[in-house]
Amino acid sequence: MSLERQPDRADQFGDHADQSGSEQRRIPRTLTPLTGVPAIRADDRLQFPLSNRELEDIVRAALQEDGAFNDVTTLATVVSTRRSRGTLVARGDGVLAGVPLAVSAFCILDPKTTIRIEHEDGHRVAKGNPALFLSGHARPLLSAERVAVNFMMRLSGIATLTRKYVDAIDGTGVKILDTRKTTPLWRRLEKYAVRCGGGHNHRMDLASAVLIKDNHLSAVDGSVSEAVRRARAHAPADAKIEVECDTLDQVKAALDVGVDMILLDNMPLATMREAVALAKGNAILEASGGIRLENVRSVAETGVDWISVGKLTHSAPSLDMALDFD
Repeated sequence: MSLERQPDRADQFGDHADQSGSEQRRIPRTLTPLTGVPAIRADDRLQFPLSNRELEDIVRAALQEDGAFNDVTTLATVVSTRRSRGTLVARGDGVLAGVPLAVSAFCILDPKTTIRIEHEDGHRVAKGNPALFLSGHARPLLSAERVAVNFMMRLSGIATLTRKYVDAIDGTGVKILDTRKTTPLWRRLEKYAVRCGGGHNHRMDLASAVLIKDNHLSAVDGSVSEAVRRARAHAPADAKIEVECDTLDQVKAALDVGVDMILLDNMPLATMREAVALAKGNAILEASGGIRLENVRSVAETGVDWISVGKLTHSAPSLDMALDFD
């Protein structure tokens, strides 16, 4: 079993085909033992973003940071022959993300660990539901516990919050997108967690696509047409161009020069509706700024195509999870 690596710049600006988390229960699988880097294969539509080598590197670095290879407490109190069984469970309702990282953490410390995957990435879980069943030597299970749980809590928190936004606009046909407001060096994992929650990815990085924002416009004295002209002269011929607009005049200017997308920044609902009427489907409209669970459906009902939400990655609370030993 191996993981598919997602191209770093694949499918920018939220055009992933059907990336919602799979709700269908799969047959539980057992990994025991594995050679090489142990990992599950996530749902193909989710496209786990790390290669096996990258997966091992990040998990091994986390284990080293935690001192897991020299866990003095466990070495002092648990004999080497002691065996244990444990269950990694959710302590709240949510959506899972990060199972491959947790599996890797346990198996790096002991490749002979037996792991049964009960629920995979993208699956909803209720409080008390298991994600993994583990059996093996007690020492490596104890030493890997915190790293495995930390990965899953953080990423599952992002997936869970994303799913709340996706559910809130169900039936509108609007896509929920993330932003670049991610933890440094964790972007691919956090954007993956958004996909696990049923959301879509905006551009992966600054090199992926053109997004002309207000500070860029200030460098050309506020001229949307000049900014777009320069972007087209410099960017690859197939590059999509988006312009951030604060006013309807800017929206008109962006439409006049035929941009692909228009970002409606912190616009009142009434103004968004006017922008939708102006665009007449000639550009994709993205709403951003001040988006909350309480108002996201109202924003979706204005007729925009996308809604980007920075807090999916910068403010998502972790999903409480724990490893319970028998």
